[in-house]
Amino acid sequence: MNYPSDPATQRRPRIGLTTYWQEAKWGVWESTAAIVPGKYIKSVVAAGGTPMLLPPVATDASVLDVLDGLIVIGGVDVDPASYGQQPHPRTAAQPERDLHDMALAAAALERAVPLFAICRGAQVLNVQQGGTLNQHLPDVLPDAAEKYQPAPGVFGTVDFTTAHGSLAEQILGNQASAPCYHHQSLQEVAKGLEVTARASDGTVEIVEMPQARGWVLGTQFHPEENLEDIRLMQAFIQAAHDYATSKSISTPQEAL
Repeated sequence: MNYPSDPATQRRPRIGLTTYWQEAKWGVWESTAAIVPGKYIKSVVAAGGTPMLLPPVATDASVLDVLDGLIVIGGVDVDPASYGQQPHPRTAAQPERDLHDMALAAAALERAVPLFAICRGAQVLNVQQGGTLNQHLPDVLPDAAEKYQPAPGVFGTVDFTTAHGSLAEQILGNQASAPCYHHQSLQEVAKGLEVTARASDGTVEIVEMPQARGWVLGTQFHPEENLEDIRLMQAFIQAAHDYATSKSISTPQEAL
């Protein structure tokens, strides 16, 4: 996709990615840092976008003025207090990051900015819209640990079936598989979200918002981990490109 040659935008779509905020090492240094796993970056670039990192510190909704798409990436658990539950012993949350990610997701929905919510991102979207989560999936499905989080730092593989007529089916076909790594899942799906893919055990794998003004899709799995299959990222970047084009038509180029 050669977006820079398009006279409507003269640039690749700008994609904001939320980040981790935690201790990290680089060179001789060790300190708090904003982190995005490299495959998110590689996937965005391979699909034709320009990645822009959004640390959960002093980032507000105005950043969307210069973005063409938003990815809410994976990470730690969403604080169960935000959906009215007491924490499970296995739940580890970062409430400050929750507030940041939910605020940006809400603003993207309001502005019709294309939104791609991945793993924790799909859970953020569900909770932000009023849904709840299964805090520890193995409590519900005994074989979930082996399937969805087989070992620390080891991705599993999930097979799923998409709903007929859904955006997911248009992009991936009736069935697909993808890397996964999670111990939580969507429980009560928020009003306005539609489940468009499930694993064979019923776990929600993809949600969409058909009534939203912009492109919205959330995955429980990690599509960015498979750089051999970037169909979902390509569809998202195409939506971001279309959004940028429509924005450039309605706004003078010097204002972008």
